[in-house]
Order: sequence, then C-alpha cells, then structure tokens
Amino acid sequence: METQNQTKPMRMGYLIRRFLPYYKKYVWVLILDLICASLSTVCDLVFPMIIRYITDMGINNIGALTVGVILKLAMLYLVLRIIDAAANFYMANQGHVMGAKMETDMRRDLFDHLQTLSYSYYSNHKVGQLMARMTGDLNDITEFAHHCPEEFFICGLKIIVSFAILSTINIPLTVIMFATFPIVIVFTKYFNVKMRRAFKEQRRQVGEVNAQVEDSLLGIRVVKSFSGEEAEAKKFRVGNEKFLATKKNSFFYMAGFSTSTRAFGGIMYLAVVVFGSLFMIRGRISPADLTAYLLYVNTLLVSVRTIIQFTEQFQRGMTGIERFIEVMDTEPDITEAKNAKELVSVHGDVEFRNVSFHYNDEEDRDVLCNINLKIDAGKSVAIVGPSGGGKTTMCNLLPRFYDVTDGEILIDGNNISDVTLKSLRNAIGMVEQDVYLFSGTVLENILYGKSDATQDEVIAAAKMAGAHEFIMMMPNGYDTYVGERGVKLSGGQKQRLSIARVFLKNPPILVLDEATSALDNESEKLVQKSLEELAKGRTVFTIAHRLTTIKNADIILVLTENGIVEQGTHKELLDMNGIYAGFYKLYS
Repeated sequence: METQNQTKPMRMGYLIRRFLPYYKKYVWVLILDLICASLSTVCDLVFPMIIRYITDMGINNIGALTVGVILKLAMLYLVLRIIDAAANFYMANQGHVMGAKMETDMRRDLFDHLQTLSYSYYSNHKVGQLMARMTGDLNDITEFAHHCPEEFFICGLKIIVSFAILSTINIPLTVIMFATFPIVIVFTKYFNVKMRRAFKEQRRQVGEVNAQVEDSLLGIRVVKSFSGEEAEAKKFRVGNEKFLATKKNSFFYMAGFSTSTRAFGGIMYLAVVVFGSLFMIRGRISPADLTAYLLYVNTLLVSVRTIIQFTEQFQRGMTGIERFIEVMDTEPDITEAKNAKELVSVHGDVEFRNVSFHYNDEEDRDVLCNINLKIDAGKSVAIVGPSGGGKTTMCNLLPRFYDVTDGEILIDGNNISDVTLKSLRNAIGMVEQDVYLFSGTVLENILYGKSDATQDEVIAAAKMAGAHEFIMMMPNGYDTYVGERGVKLSGGQKQRLSIARVFLKNPPILVLDEATSALDNESEKLVQKSLEELAKGRTVFTIAHRLTTIKNADIILVLTENGIVEQGTHKELLDMNGIYAGFYKLYS
C-alpha cells in the first residue's frame, strides 16, 4: 500500500533537467512563444519612456509639444499594442497547445511504463494513487510547460532592461530601487520549499481520496448488501477532512508568500518616492525622470504579481513532475535478458528445478522451497493443499509474474529467464477464479485473446467455451456491452467468456487457478465441461479446492509450507492415506 513519501524532495535543477527533453519536439513553438513574449515585454517597457518624454517636454519645452508630436507618439503606441495583442494571442493559443501536447506525451510514457511494472508494484500501490498521477498531476504540467519559460523570460527581461534604462537616468536611485530584490529572493526560496512540500502532500491525499472512492464504488454491491453506506461515508469524510487539512497548509504558505511580496512592493514604492523626492529637491533628478521611475516600479510590480500568481502553478507543476519521475524511475522487477530469444513452436514440456521463492517483504520466509517437478507436454498436473501453501505462487512463476529466488523453470528445455516475456506469456493461457472483463462488448473481451482474430474465429472460440448460445440470446449478440468489470453478466457467463478468450489465444500451456470455485453447481458443470474441452492436448496446471474435479489428472501434487509432501495419481494418493486422502474424505 502506498504510504507517504518521507524522502527528501528532488532538487529543482534535477527535475528541470528531466523535464526539458519533452520540449524537444516543440522547440520551434517554444522559440516563437519567447519571441512573442519579447515583443509583448517591449510594449510594456516603451510606455514609461513615452510618458517621460511627454512630461519632460511639458515641463521644459511646452511649445514643442504639438498635436503632431502627440499623434505620432499615439500611433507608435497603437502599433506596439497591436503587436502586443497578436503576440499574446499566439502565446495564449499555441503556447497552451504546446503544453497540452507535452502533457499527452508524458501521460503516454507514464502509461507505457506502468505496463512494464511487475505484480509486486501493484500489490504495494493503490490504483487511485496511480490515477491521480495520470490525471491531476499531469494536468498541472500543461500550464507549467507553457507559462514557466514564458513568465520567467518576461520577468527576467523586464528586470534587466528596466535596470539598464534606469541606470542611464540615475544610478543611485536605480541601485536603491533594486536593493530590495535580494530580500524577495530569500523569502521566495523559503516559501517555495514549504509550498512544494505542501502541494506534494496535497497530491498524495488526492490519491488517497480517489483510492477510497474507487474502492467503495467498485464494491458497491457489497456495501449495499451489508448496509455499509454509513460506514463508507464515514471513511470518506475522514479522508476528505485530511485533504482539507493539506489544502489549508498549502494556503497558509501561499498567503505568507503573497503577503511578503506585497510588502516588498510597498517598500519599493516607498523607496522610490522618498529618495526620488530628495534627489529631485537637490536637482539630481527631474520630475519627468521620477515619473518614469514610478511607472517602471509599477511595471516591475505587475511582473512580480504575475510571478506570485504563477508561483502556485509553478509549484504544482514541479510537484507533478516529481511524482511523474518517481514512477518513471521505478524499475520493473521482471526484465528480459539482453539476448533473450523467442520461444517458438512450444510443445509444453515444463520443468521446475530446485525452485525456491520468497516475496521481497518476506525475505526470511520461503513461500516455495526446493521444488522439483517435470511435466511432459500434454499432461495435466493438479495442485492441492492448504491456503498459504504456495499453489497460486507456483503457477505465477511460470509466466514470470514473479521471478524465482533460487533454481530455474524450463519450458521445452529453455530457461524462461532467457526468453522474451511476450513469447513466454503467449505460450501460457490463464483462467482464474476472479475473472476480469474490460468495459466494452462481448466481442472486444474475447478478442483480447488474439487481437487480429476474425469474427468466425471468435465465434468458434465461444462455441468451444460453451458461451455462444447465451451470447446470441443477448440484445446485441457479440456487440452487447458487458458493463464495467462485466457487471451485467453472471459469474458463469463471465467465466465462459474468459475461457473463450483462452481458446482464441490457443496456448500450449494452461493454468486453471480455482476457475470454478466461486460458481454455483449448475454454472460449475457448464464451465467444467468447457475447461475439459480447453485442456485437450495441452499441458495443464490446475489449482483446485474441489478435489472431485481433478481425479483424472495425470499427477496430483500436495503442496504445503514444507514443499511438495505428496505426489501421484488420485488412486495412488488415496492408497497412501495421507494428507490428500484426508482432504478428499473431508471435501468429497
């Protein structure tokens, strides 16, 4: 289960370096965006100089300030504003499109990476948390990708150009005016660190709320059958209140940052007015120059206010990038060998050689210990034993959902660690107790076994699985929508669709993991008949609690915490009068 990340936040420079490659495809859009930002900035910086010029002429040479001069200056400013409007349109339109495309690229990469991660990752992370990273976190990156370079470029340009222009007018006042900037930098750094931590916790709590909602809604039948609405509502209120607490925390630091920067603006205005007035009294600056200073102060403060508004967006974007990188940096437990070969023309010979296994969080306890087993192609092996004995784990090692801790597993003499995962898993079909059907049609769910199959192949697979008849009784036949997780179908119907999916896949090796244990007697008979048809000519591993269904297996294993303690046919194990015989008498 995903817990709060207590590790130190990643360095901002590292996050930016990891994020920059996503600009590569859109570098010309970004360049044009920054050119437009430059043009817009020029318009803002020219206006104070126009006012300075008019004020200076009005005070010192009013006769020269003619209607023609005023109209020329007005036309100049109008042209600049038209350029500014066009530049802002491009930034608001194409800049946002660029951000959305980068978000799309990142979401694609994140989804692709999630597909490579192993079972163990999903055992320790909630789906709701992962959904929050796929949606909310990456949504924030759209605005960040567009505004981050743009706002910092504009702000930097305004500060540098303003400093250069004002230095030509009065250096001492310019130095006094910009002396407050180091104070702002200190406060900004402090509050940025606090805000980033607060936003990261806020994002984590959003994931917790998503996970709780998903858990409750997916289990809505259980909730209603046990009248658990009030309990679920109480759990949700607790998570919702925690989310509110994290938002309060982030708002506290945002308010502190905003207040400190507003105070900085007041200090800057005060410094310019006081020292500018003193300089003007002593004749070291003209009224027109002081007017220009005050206008530039306003221009700079508008930039600062823009940065303040963007800071929240910036920190949300950085938090989203950090959470994105956390997942992208997670290495899958199961990887292919560098020279992995294709597993082709599989017959189905399977061998376990001295296989031991333990989960990463149970290093002191082997779930399987020193398992040795050899199954010839086309034979069937049934695995029985108490819960926790490792039956499902043993079968999950075959398609490399987990890797063995010691020993090796071979298919047709090939170590499964030396073959490609795709070819290995294409050779193995699995029918499990907990059937998962995707939200879609009957046809789409069966096609999952072989995406390029024809309609006739699908129908043939459904017939072999005993599913065709009930499918044709549905309103739209194979185009009938099955609902989320197949909610519109009965347990037996869902199981027969999953069997049809495996028939279509046509693998030489089959794993049946308690495939009928959750069904009623009538459904069990229908599904068992389909399974018997499916098992013909294949190497079959069957996990079963109902021992009557495995009497005809070629070999039966009794698997406990001590490994394989009994092995033989049904008759041989009954004659031993051991654990299997005891199970059979108890459950038959």
